[in-house]
Amino acid sequence: MRAAADEFGLLVITEALGVEQLELAVNYADIIQIGSRNMQHFPLLWAVGELDKPVLLKRGFMSTLNEWLSAAEHIASRGNSNIILCERGIRGFDTATRNVLDTNAIALIKQTTHFPIIADPSHATGRSDLVLPAARASLAAGADGLLVEFHPDPQAALSDGDQSLPLATLPDFVEQTRRIALAMGRLIS
Repeated sequence: MRAAADEFGLLVITEALGVEQLELAVNYADIIQIGSRNMQHFPLLWAVGELDKPVLLKRGFMSTLNEWLSAAEHIASRGNSNIILCERGIRGFDTATRNVLDTNAIALIKQTTHFPIIADPSHATGRSDLVLPAARASLAAGADGLLVEFHPDPQAALSDGDQSLPLATLPDFVEQTRRIALAMGRLIS
């Protein structure tokens, strides 16, 4: 991944599941991700707080906004305030979608914190047919970016195929989300 990223001028984001994985991840990644299930793994939060690398902190799927922001503060308390929050949906009671994308949280985060926030409509909805509408809603709510899964052949994907968009739809996706961003006075690059 590092070689491919370097060849094409991209960044590598990789998830660390535990403190013991950080040394390897730091050697290859530009951004360290803390996934939703580790949002309150305090030794891991403290360890990434001591790094000189940006941290992508996903919201736990059963976490309140205060718990999520508290997790970010655990990272910042160790010196690293280069934190990107990621709304990836919270558990609801309806089974029509995997999770509930909390666009209210996106708007509130933008009003109350200095942290950038991105949305992950792929994981939030779990359904490829809802990813674009959820992405548009996220941008309208103030999201600074999107984390979206694309695959050349989603039906053949080894994981997350149901939430992956066909790679051929990427240009239309970018165009539609760019229009929403422009309507909100922002640009997508």
